[in-house]
Formats: sequence, structure tokens, C-alpha cells
Amino acid sequence: MTFSTLKTLYKKYKLHLFIWSIYIIYEVFILGFTSKQFKPAGIYLLIYITNISTFYTHAFLLNKVLNNKNQSFRFVKISLLILIMSAAYIAFSFILVLAFEKIRLIEFDMANFDSRNFILSCLYRSLYYIGFATGYVYLIKSFQDQKKVEALERQNLVTQIEKQALENDLVQSQNNYLRSQINPHFLFNTLNFIYNDARKKAPMAADAIMNLAEMMRYALKRPEASEMVPLSEEIEQIEHLINLHKLRTANTINLELEVNGDLFGLRFPPLILLTLVENIFKHGNVSHSTQPALINITYENDKLNIKTINMINDNKGKQTESHHVGIENIGKRLSNFYGSEYVFRYFKDPLNRYITEIEVTVVNPMARLNR
Repeated sequence: MTFSTLKTLYKKYKLHLFIWSIYIIYEVFILGFTSKQFKPAGIYLLIYITNISTFYTHAFLLNKVLNNKNQSFRFVKISLLILIMSAAYIAFSFILVLAFEKIRLIEFDMANFDSRNFILSCLYRSLYYIGFATGYVYLIKSFQDQKKVEALERQNLVTQIEKQALENDLVQSQNNYLRSQINPHFLFNTLNFIYNDARKKAPMAADAIMNLAEMMRYALKRPEASEMVPLSEEIEQIEHLINLHKLRTANTINLELEVNGDLFGLRFPPLILLTLVENIFKHGNVSHSTQPALINITYENDKLNIKTINMINDNKGKQTESHHVGIENIGKRLSNFYGSEYVFRYFKDPLNRYITEIEVTVVNPMARLNR
């Protein structure tokens, strides 16, 4: 064993050495001077070899039992361990007595050996140090568990702070970018002027301008990424988006929007509905004569169900691959807001239709007040 190894062990166990030294000095010298009774050095050596060995052996084995993944019959295992350690203490003490007597460290008279007192004395000392070892193990385990909890809490706090900071930076960057490109006040005044001017000459163009203005106004006032928004406002944006596409395609879109239930006061994560509808227009066939695209939003008994159905546009080739990027983002956003308390499915059916389904439990505070 090298000097560096000894130095490392000393640093690791110096508190143990200090406590054992204080304890031995107290028992040997202070109690010895008080009672004016000192035992031979061999007796002290025998006692403390047995006691210290029992302490650390029991602590090691008990720690193994407590850390075992199989926690069934743990009380029975600990009880058996105490019985085995007590029996081992008695046997080890007797072996040391014989060994020390042979090398003349102690005097031992086998003819006058009182086995009953010897066993009782050993049993008392074994239980005494087993008790110390048990307290030591639980104390260390308590400190370790506390450190783990504190580390997890710190990590969770850091994660939450980093996540919030990233979300805030993202929203702030988006808003700053939009505001750096245009002056909203100037933009809406200009769009309002164009709308009023075009309303009589080109009603369709005026409607397009109004729908676009409303969507841009909503985008500029969009809340933090971690906040929910009124579901009715999201539906309004869907209606604006549908109207714009109808105007662009001369009303050839075959798409139905169904809303069932009282949505007043209901809140939902932003941009999820808009992403679903944008995916329909990007990747779906919305001009099929017999298979209309469908957006169904139903709220009943605190359950919000959102379902979209659209024919797949096979003519768009590789563009359909990007469909899954938006879908995956929806899954992540739902997970951030609802944890595991949501259902989100998307699949292609035998009729070549792409179907998405969302189901979440959403408590409407306004509806609860009216009950």
C-alpha cells in the first residue's frame, strides 16, 4: 500500500478515527480512572477488535439489504442479520480469547470458564454495537437521500428556468422581428384605408384584406409560449384562414368547420389548431367533390375533442414528409401543457384520408359557475 493510498484513506476516514479514538479514550481511561479498575491490554485489544469489526460488518451488510431492489421481507432479512451478527460476535470473541491466550496476551482458565456469563456479555456488547451501526447506516442514508432530493430539485429548477428563458427569448425574438419589419399602427391604418377604398370597387379583395389584417393583429399580440389562449380566438383565426383560401381559390374549397358545445371561457394552447388547419391546406386535397375536409371541435362534459379529416394530396410528392414536422411539434406542445393527460392520434385510413384526433380534459370555469 503506497503513501498516497494511505493519505487518501486517512482523508476519507479521519472522522471515523477521531470518533473511535475519543470513544476508546473515554471507555479505557476516563471510566478506568473513575472506577479505579483497569483491565489487561490484551482484553482491551480483544474487545475493540471485535466491536469495531462488528460495527462495520453489520453496517456494510445492512446497507446491502436496504439498497436491494427486492424489498420484500425486508424486516425479516434485517432480523436474521441481527441474529447472525450476534452469533458471529460470540463465536469470534471466543476464537480471539483462545488465540490471545495462546500468544500470552491474556490469561484464560478453561476450567473455570463461565460460558453463560460470557455469552450474555457478548450478546449485550454485540447488540450495543449493532444498534450503533444501524443508526449510522440510517443517518448516512438520510443524508444521501436528502442530497439526491436537493440535486433533483436544483436540476428541475435549472431546467425550468432554462426552458422558460428559451420560450421567452423565442417569443420575444419573434415579436421583435415582426415589430422591426413594420410599424403595427402604421400597418393597420394603411390596411384599413385600403379596405375602405376597395370595399365598393372590389369586395372580394376587401374581404381578403380584412381577414389578413385580423390574422396579423392576432399574431402581433400573441401571448407567451407557456400561456393558454381563449379557444374562441383560435377558432376565429381558423375562420379567417379558411376565408382567405376561399377567396384565393374562387370558393372551390370543400371544407367544413363544425363547432359543438359552449366554448365561452375555454382556454387552449395557442397555434395547435392553426397548425392542424395549415397542414390540411398544405398537404391535403381540399377540393375533392365528394370527400370534404372536416374540422370538428366538440366540448362536452369537460372533454375537448378536436378532429380533422382530409383527403391526402398525392400530387405534392415529397412535401408530405414535412407534414410530420408540424404533427410532432403539436405532440410536444400538448405534452408540455398536459403531461401525459392527453390523447393525440394521427393516421392514414383505407380511404386515403389523413386523420388527426386530440382529446384533453379541459375545465371551463365559466361553465362551472353557471351549473
